[in-house]
Amino acid sequence: MPHFTMDYSANLDGKVDFGALCRVVHAEILGTGLFETGAVRVRAIRCEAYAIADLLDENAFIDMSFRIGEGRSQEDKRRTGEAIFTAVTKHLRKLFETPHFALTLEIREIDPALSWKKNAIHPRLRKTNG
Repeated sequence: MPHFTMDYSANLDGKVDFGALCRVVHAEILGTGLFETGAVRVRAIRCEAYAIADLLDENAFIDMSFRIGEGRSQEDKRRTGEAIFTAVTKHLRKLFETPHFALTLEIREIDPALSWKKNAIHPRLRKTNG
């Protein structure tokens, strides 16, 4: 872990380079020093069907969800959220020039007793970086 997901309204196609935005978020996550490189996953998921606020066609959203394993302090989580939200807001500044865009971020801790994982990337990166 961590897994970072951006659900976004399909009307942002052509307005946002989601590949570049994923890399911005990835860099911020690694920049915290709290997560191993081999664990980081950042993805954007296009939402074709949605209904936003007053239903104007121009309304758009990006809803960001950051799922992390337990063990980080409240301050570390807050600092991480602030860094990511600031970087994404800066990257998307043009979208805030209109009154039709909403951006959200939530960080959630995963219960380790209810989480299973198998990662072949970790050993390779640990060997390279170790």
